[in-house]
Amino acid sequence: MDISLISIGNSKGIRLSKTILEKYNIQDSLELILEKGYIILKPKTKVRNGWEKSFKKMHEKGDDRLVVADVFNDEDFEEWK
Repeated sequence: MDISLISIGNSKGIRLSKTILEKYNIQDSLELILEKGYIILKPKTKVRNGWEKSFKKMHEKGDDRLVVADVFNDEDFEEWK
């Protein structure tokens, strides 16, 4: 796909079509990666996006229990005093 550069003040920019924005769920910002002679534009995602909803589901199903106990029977806390 060929696209033209457009002037934005003293800089240049590109326009992305509505179709591309929707297809890749691009909202307000992109991550720009420079790699081996290529410029890669990647939709920026929020760290841990969707975790809150997933944790809520886990809790409702009772799947948020500890898999490993935080205290083992053979632990001796006296040595830490």
